[in-house]
Amino acid sequence: MATADAPALIRFRPTGLDTAPEVNALLERLGLGAFAPDGLTAFGGRNDNWAGTTTLGRQVFVKTVARATDGSRPEIDRALAFEASAARLPSGSPLRTPEHLGTDRESAVSAFRLLPGSRSGSEVALDGDFDEALCREAGRAVATLHTLGTAAGEDPDAAPGPAIDTAEAPLPPMRWLRAFPWSEVQDRSMAQIAAWKLVQDDAEVVAALHRLRERERTAPHTPAHCDLRFDQFLVHDGRLYLCDWEEFRLADPARDVGAFVGEWLFQATYSVFAPTGEPTSAKDAVAPGFDLSHEEIVERGAAGLRHHIPRIAAFWQGYTECRTPDPELAERAVGFAGWHLYDRLIATAQAHAVLNPVARAAAGIGRTLLLNPAGA
Repeated sequence: MATADAPALIRFRPTGLDTAPEVNALLERLGLGAFAPDGLTAFGGRNDNWAGTTTLGRQVFVKTVARATDGSRPEIDRALAFEASAARLPSGSPLRTPEHLGTDRESAVSAFRLLPGSRSGSEVALDGDFDEALCREAGRAVATLHTLGTAAGEDPDAAPGPAIDTAEAPLPPMRWLRAFPWSEVQDRSMAQIAAWKLVQDDAEVVAALHRLRERERTAPHTPAHCDLRFDQFLVHDGRLYLCDWEEFRLADPARDVGAFVGEWLFQATYSVFAPTGEPTSAKDAVAPGFDLSHEEIVERGAAGLRHHIPRIAAFWQGYTECRTPDPELAERAVGFAGWHLYDRLIATAQAHAVLNPVARAAAGIGRTLLLNPAGA
């Protein structure tokens, strides 16, 4: 529950509903009533979204997703495939997600039950509250995701949904390892271009990413989230929820495991540059730390890793409680954790002109994991 010390999700002013009439049209069609204008807000993210109370008193979250250039709606279709799969889960399943109220596929708009006072996993982690118990819960949730369609207790009479996407996950974009498309350069900051050069100019990293892709192609595939980050988790009334299923597909489960591990490693990297060596807020987490000596960087980095290792172990414990991984999953997950560090530093470089020490430290750790996943 949100308090002064544990604020709810950061809120923003939403896009005007007069420019998105499909939102209230969906809510009305679902019998929920239109959004009441008072108190209407939005959360962060790349997609337009609205959160508030309807004229019939229902608390609802609505979001849109982008359509493909050919007019298709692959993100909506993947999300609907997840909802159909998740509908088979028994009551009390470790995998919880906000209740899906309905979707207008043509308009690419979906409505969900709002979890008032919830906090994003990224905020919880930065505040130091993503503890071992929550990490174990996350492991159980992700493992349950990876058993969708095969787990005992699933409802065999649930209505079938759209087919689960089998296309290869888009990240890392292998074509970009050789050259950056000019059409993409114009939308990237100088720091992001510099971050990509860290990858492209490192022949060993490029080769390691190709090896990781090849291992993924021959690995057992399961339903997977494929966009797992702390901010895809919500904590509401002490319970963990996983959301945002637009990249859901059949893929190597090591992607999700590696992403969760990579999030903690990235968090540990940021802690090097916090004033105390351990961030307690988002403001602390982005302190530049350019004046730290090499010895201070090594000391703080080691302390950050020691602090987060029990959380990674708790996640793995929860995961193996609900699913037996294939023998090579852990090693592949280390490789994906290495890529995740590069992916996160590229994403966080969007608002900067130059790469800061955080990014370069993250790249160094990611490189080590990619080049030697078995020895990490």
